[in-house]
Amino acid sequence: MADEEARQDVVTDVEQTGWLARLARSVGGVIFGFLLIIGACVLLFWNEGRAIQTARSLSEGAGLVHDVAADQVDPANDGKLIHVSGPLSVAGPVLDAEFSVRSSGLRLVRRAEMFQWTEEQETETRKKLGGGEEKTTTYKYTRAWADKPVDSSKFRERAGHANPQMTWRNRNLLAPQPTIGAFSVPDNLLASFGSERPLAASDDQAAALQRKLDKPVRVVDGAIYIAREPEQPVVGDGRITYTEVPLQDVSVVARQSGNGLAPYVTKAGGTVDLIAAGRVPATDMFKSAQDDNRLWTWLIRAGGCLLMLFGFGLILGPLGVLGDVIPFVGDIIRAGTGLVSLLCTAVVAPVVIAIAWLWYRPLVAVGILAVGGAVAFAAIWLARQRKERKTAAV
Repeated sequence: MADEEARQDVVTDVEQTGWLARLARSVGGVIFGFLLIIGACVLLFWNEGRAIQTARSLSEGAGLVHDVAADQVDPANDGKLIHVSGPLSVAGPVLDAEFSVRSSGLRLVRRAEMFQWTEEQETETRKKLGGGEEKTTTYKYTRAWADKPVDSSKFRERAGHANPQMTWRNRNLLAPQPTIGAFSVPDNLLASFGSERPLAASDDQAAALQRKLDKPVRVVDGAIYIAREPEQPVVGDGRITYTEVPLQDVSVVARQSGNGLAPYVTKAGGTVDLIAAGRVPATDMFKSAQDDNRLWTWLIRAGGCLLMLFGFGLILGPLGVLGDVIPFVGDIIRAGTGLVSLLCTAVVAPVVIAIAWLWYRPLVAVGILAVGGAVAFAAIWLARQRKERKTAAV
């Protein structure tokens, strides 16, 4: 019976595609490739502007910030960029009324999961003599806990794999009226602040919830299970776990606005509103923010270069399909087009970044243009050397 059920949860499709159809599809991919390259250029250009504006705003803020005491608000500092440190306090506990779970901390985070069907897809492609292609796709269906609804209507095999509607969702709850001494702290600064720690539910909470829902509820290892048998869940069962962020010392750099804190708008056009756990000096907070800005800049640069590389690959894709009439020839051509795509990305991406720096910061742009020019010269020189060696061999 188990073997029969396992076979029913695996579906295999085999698709045959002719050489002309593959060629037409690859030609259509050329248009998408150009769009990807344009998008990558826009992303790289925007990223440099964002990075420069953020760096200038942080440098400007570091030269303006004032250290103030948390115990009282000085009206003379209204509108100025201030640095304040102290213990966080709130007006009361944070409560998830739906499950009668509360925390005396700053934030209460609910993770709601449902036991449901999931679909895994694996594809294996095999090229055939004459340029055709055979694609074998295997769909595997398993049951697992997931904190987002899985739309079973989009499954390849919907029969026997239907998921019910997900009743409960994740929530991030903040305690009322958070303050640092005499200063109120805006919710946006605290929405993702702090390290979470587990918060176990109690049997009393499970009993109250069972009466409320009129469904079997149990607590296992601190998690709330809305299930008849948590050890052997069925599709539609629910699991609720909680974490909390405790009250703690905190440091904030922001604009003083009355007795509150708000983002400070710099002359560079950016905003400054920083938060850190503990009593952290303003200089360290600005240094950390500059480090984060540099990290994000390089991550976005890498993402833009990958998009560009993929775009050039799509543009050159028809060449590989043409060579697939004899499969190993197509693989050789793809290796070559992959190298060309890499070289094109290595040339175009630095040029786009240089143009952005020329627009936002002209002096540094000269150095980046020099790097791009050196890469282009090296690529041309290598191509000429290879051509000369082939000519000499003949």
